[in-house]
Amino acid sequence: MFKQRTKQLGQGMTEYIVIVALVAISAIAVYNLFGDTVRGQVGDLAAELGGGTSQGTGATAAAQAQTAGQAQTTLGSFSQDEGGN
Repeated sequence: MFKQRTKQLGQGMTEYIVIVALVAISAIAVYNLFGDTVRGQVGDLAAELGGGTSQGTGATAAAQAQTAGQAQTTLGSFSQDEGGN
């Protein structure tokens, strides 16, 4: 009876190790896909917290979005591309 309990405990540990390995592999894959973006954003954040200005692509996209959001639009400036003739 004692041997069976030991075997079950070992099985649980093996399953835990497999899950941890899968999480680690997926974390590495995500970092490889988004590593440059995350590194740039963290660098921009560190620069701004240090009193400087951010210069990465995130800062450029944010500035463009802010400019577009502040643009005054009316019905006269509305245009729609219908894709036909």
